[in-house]
Amino acid sequence: MKTIVSGIQPTGNLHIGNYLGAVKNWLELQKNNEYQLYIFIADLHSLTGKLSAEELNKQTKITIAELLALGINPDKVTFFKQSAIKEHTELAWFFSCVTPISELYRMTQFKDKSEAQTKNINSGLLTYPILQAADILLYKGDAVPVGEDQVQHIELTRDTARWFNKKYKTNFFPETKHLLTHIPKIKSLLEPGKKMSKSLGSGHVIELADEPEVIQKKLNKAVTASEGGNNSPGAKNLLTLLKEFGSIEKYNLFVKTEKDGDIRYGDLKTELTESIARYFAEFRKTRDKLLNNPEKLEKIMIHGAKKAKKIAQKNMEEIRKIIGLT
Repeated sequence: MKTIVSGIQPTGNLHIGNYLGAVKNWLELQKNNEYQLYIFIADLHSLTGKLSAEELNKQTKITIAELLALGINPDKVTFFKQSAIKEHTELAWFFSCVTPISELYRMTQFKDKSEAQTKNINSGLLTYPILQAADILLYKGDAVPVGEDQVQHIELTRDTARWFNKKYKTNFFPETKHLLTHIPKIKSLLEPGKKMSKSLGSGHVIELADEPEVIQKKLNKAVTASEGGNNSPGAKNLLTLLKEFGSIEKYNLFVKTEKDGDIRYGDLKTELTESIARYFAEFRKTRDKLLNNPEKLEKIMIHGAKKAKKIAQKNMEEIRKIIGLT
């Protein structure tokens, strides 16, 4: 079986960009018996941001509940919290001793995040990719499903494995490959030139837990023909969402009217509101039930951590021998 490793930060409620960009693919992969999946809550990575202790604790529970409500199956996937497995940070230190610092400075994400949080450019932002490599290689990940914007980090993971293997004359770590996935380019509702992101503000995203009236209000303010007329980025973004969440008949109809120049954007936004609200209706109910049952969430995380810990400890024993620590 091929080992696939992926994670998500608990920095805010999941939105449709997260769903289409990552979670939907995980749900498909967990159906395939050729793959062994490790899906984790990247709470250690989130410490590079601005969440308080209370916010992190609360948001972690929400992210766990939302992933379960979407269909992540703990019986098919090793589902756990990153911080529950101390071997992640231990291996990250070993990797930091073989990774040239120049490689970290050229990471695009470090540059982007440094610009986004100018008052909090902490060293964790720089060493983030090392911890990410440890997350993946601790379980000997063969592949990581990513979009094109994350390929650079997987390349560094592959390089890290090579540097380690060469220094210690071993072939212990595999050269992890990126598993490119078809990810629709979901853009901000208010600034369609930018990727949909929580960091831009709540009005820029549609959260999976948003009630229909909230979705309608956000879509009413979404940019459409005001940027570029027909075939504008904003209109294209809404049509992409309709294609993913609505009926193909409605999608084809709106594509035709947009091409003909007589599209009614108010009708498109109403149709899209109904489609998204209907698509995630069951999710919202299940999410609420899970959030009202924190004991169940804790039990699932403990179960997942035990499964992950067993593999992590076994691999770390071998890694310590390779390095010469035991």
